[in-house]
Amino acid sequence: MKGKEWYQADDVAQEYDSKRFSRGGRLIDSREKRAVVEAIGPVEDKDVLEIACGTGRFTVMLAERGANIVGLDISNAMLAQGREKARQAGVADHIEFLRGDAARLPFPDNHFDAVFAMRFFHLAETPAKFMAEMARVSKDIVFFDTFNEQSTRVVYNWLLPMGSHLYSSDQVERLLDGAGLSMVDAAHDFLLPYGFYRKIPNGIAQEFRDLDTSIGETSVGDALASVSYWTATVDTAKHG
Repeated sequence: MKGKEWYQADDVAQEYDSKRFSRGGRLIDSREKRAVVEAIGPVEDKDVLEIACGTGRFTVMLAERGANIVGLDISNAMLAQGREKARQAGVADHIEFLRGDAARLPFPDNHFDAVFAMRFFHLAETPAKFMAEMARVSKDIVFFDTFNEQSTRVVYNWLLPMGSHLYSSDQVERLLDGAGLSMVDAAHDFLLPYGFYRKIPNGIAQEFRDLDTSIGETSVGDALASVSYWTATVDTAKHG
């Protein structure tokens, strides 16, 4: 099954959070949320768009921090869970959940202060088109992550039901340049792939995470990291 169809399945949506962010997966959730907050910065009263918002992990978190945020996703089942999560957190009035296509965003140019997408580009069939749309609707920040081709993710990728697109740094830089974006920061993490952490208890996972982090802080760690977080800004000279 291709990633797009797999992701939209109702049973996947129902089990998405519990399968990925319980046990050792809590470490992944924590790291990803920190990456988003560090990239976007203070969000109070900012207009933010999350593409592929899924069940609203980041959408709700940023709304709780004062953002006015739109969460866009292709899966109705995921969006339903996001709405319920926002309701329970008491931030539904700060979030609009929309079903839509990331290749044709239903917003005018320069509409948001920041646009981001997590766990998205590994499934993207037309990454250049998606990146161009993110850049078009953002006034400033564009943030996203990728899975990397020179990493343990290559082995793990064979086991996934839908496969993943893996990127090199050169590919990411070409995507940014083609979309009129300028790189601000890049962070590389997780020598051990996500699937490993999800299979082990949280206490044991922390020990592996400590080792992973210590090696990851070296040049070898950057080269072999399975995940990269990319922060870019809109190049006003290119966008006019």
